[in-house]
This record gives sequence, C-alpha cells and structure tokens, in this order.
Amino acid sequence: MKKIMITGANSYIGTSFERYIKEYFPNDYSIDITDVTEKSWREKSFIGYDSILHVAGIAHQKETKDNVKLYYEINRDLAVEIAKKAKMDGVKQFVFISSMSVYGMNAGVITKETIPEPKSNYGKSKLQAEKEIKKLENTEFKVCILRPPMVYGKGCKGNFNKIKEMVKKLPFFPYIKNERSMIYVDNLSSFIKMCIDKNVWGLYFPQNRFYISTMDIAKNIALAMNKKIYFDYLTGLAVWLLRLFSPLIKKAFGSLIYKDISDFDFSYIIVENEQSLIQSV
Repeated sequence: MKKIMITGANSYIGTSFERYIKEYFPNDYSIDITDVTEKSWREKSFIGYDSILHVAGIAHQKETKDNVKLYYEINRDLAVEIAKKAKMDGVKQFVFISSMSVYGMNAGVITKETIPEPKSNYGKSKLQAEKEIKKLENTEFKVCILRPPMVYGKGCKGNFNKIKEMVKKLPFFPYIKNERSMIYVDNLSSFIKMCIDKNVWGLYFPQNRFYISTMDIAKNIALAMNKKIYFDYLTGLAVWLLRLFSPLIKKAFGSLIYKDISDFDFSYIIVENEQSLIQSV
C-alpha cells in the first residue's frame, strides 16, 4: 500500500485527488492531508511516506501591492521548506503542482522549446519554487513537477466559473473559434496517481486528449442546464476585436495550447471532453 501525504488542506486539486483515490482505489493507498497554514506542520514526521503531493498555494486572487509578498512566502518559500523536510525524512518522491502560468502567455502555442517568462506574481513564484525544489533532487529523492493548463470540474474556481455565469445569465454567447489546453480534475487525479505509481521524476504537462474551445464549454454547460443558447456572430466579432486590447478577454477567448508536449507511456484520460464539461456544472 502506497502512503501519500497531501500538503495543503482545502485545495481543490488536493481534495479532488483524495476523493478520486478513495472512490476508485480505497484499498491501495493510504492518504493523509496536512494543513500547512499553521506552524504545527513542522512538528509532524514525514517518515514512512512514499510521496508528498504538494498542492498548497495562493491562486485565483486579484494580485495587489498588499499581497505580493504572500505569493512568494506561500507559493515558493513554503513549498521549498516542505520539500526540504520531505527529503530529510526520507520521502521518495515530491510531486509539485506548478502551472501553465509560468509561461506568462494569455494566447499562443507552448512547446518544449518555449522558455518560461512569467508575468504575474503567481507565475513567478511557481517558477522560482520549481527551480529551488529541483536543486534538492537526487536518485533517492525524486522531484515530479506538473504544469497543468486550466483545471476544471464541479466546484472549481477561475475562468470556467465565469463562463458558467455568462451562460446562466445570457440568452446568447459569442461565436468565436479558439483552442484551449485544459484538464478535467479527475483526469489530473488519474495522472497524479500514475506518476506516484511509477515513482517518476521530471517535468510533465498533463492535458485532456483534445483541445476545448470556449464555445464547447458554453454549449455543454447549457446542455447540462437544459438551456437553449444562441451563438452570435456579431458578438463574436466584437470579442475578437476586443481581445486585441484586453488581456482578460484574450485569456478567455484566445487560443492557448500545449503542443507535442503531453505524450506519455501511460494512459490517464478517464473522462472525455463533452462528458467532463457536463459533469462540471
């Protein structure tokens, strides 16, 4: 039986992973969750754990001058401190959830050759944490870094919820074609499980099998709500023009994909796009 510690209570990815494991593999894994917001976590022993899944962090918050320091204290410094303790206590693997945000792109194509250039404090703090944790790696302490694109599922935060609110309130939606790399939270949980099973190390880019358009999201949300929705060409044209000037609109309606970067020697997709979108409402 693999013994896993999740560091970060109330994290969407962490609680989803715990639910996924308990639902489908209740007898194969032992999972503990440690709240690292309190200093008492430093007194807890990590001895005996096969893997640490580190999910604690600050995300989906408006960045201000007042909270800049917090991003680096939590997303970088705390992550590095936990990784050091894990290594000292003999943990075999440290799984760190980073982000596509390290590339600092609202639109474009990301390949293996794309150099990370984060723009936000969230992206900067995640990339700095990656680099510091990677320094701890050796054959006895494997560091597995994941840079997932937008994670969605029932109860998630972020842009997916904003699109859901638009569908709820509006009888129409902009007709605009784009492609997004995304990952359904159960597919991500499946990927994390495979990484732990295989005790892998390195940098990984999990995503759904197929890209998703913003219109796909809206269409399937409307389907789940049993609501008719009209896709409007004029509104789509307006959005296409506005995205040239608005980073927020560009982020929601532009194309941003991982390309030729997510091929693995194991299968982890358990729910395909359409069904996953419906299940997320």
